[in-house]
Amino acid sequence: MTLTTIIGFSGSLRRASYNSALLRAAQAAMPAGSRLEIASIRAFPLYDADEEAAHGVPDAVSGLKDAIAAADGLLVATPEYNNSIPGVTKNAIDWLSRPPADIGRVFGGKPVAIIGASPGGFGTILSQNAWLPVLRTLGARLWTGGKLLVSRAGQVFDENGAIVDPKSEEALRRFLEGFVASIRD
Repeated sequence: MTLTTIIGFSGSLRRASYNSALLRAAQAAMPAGSRLEIASIRAFPLYDADEEAAHGVPDAVSGLKDAIAAADGLLVATPEYNNSIPGVTKNAIDWLSRPPADIGRVFGGKPVAIIGASPGGFGTILSQNAWLPVLRTLGARLWTGGKLLVSRAGQVFDENGAIVDPKSEEALRRFLEGFVASIRD
């Protein structure tokens, strides 16, 4: 069996982000024969078509585009802000889809899964649902075989960002097993 490589990024820039902690937990819980490489969107500037026209795609964006294109799948850990997609995460996807001629190389048919953690009681269900038309437009293959909505994240993660809730840890493990299995099919 060949190694299944997934690239993932957190849609939160906050140091103590629950979504970054969830992504690190996913890295530790990957099934045998697979790995998760965590990337960062911190260096992405705000998207500006004038800047793109004048200077091209920034190196940080190009590097992540190449990593996504080379990976077997993409895992996005998305927060939920104001019942929808966080601006910083959408900005990253907007940059990653530039220039439009590169969309197929980066996203076309790429297996994508979305996870999320929130201090609220509904996890990130509205944010995850809001991603559906965006990913469809990019031609990604959204994995819908499972959902991972971590609610009340302050009780799931300790002060160091480690999962302390066995039920959430098991749900993450099952989610990752399903996503990796779907990529291998």
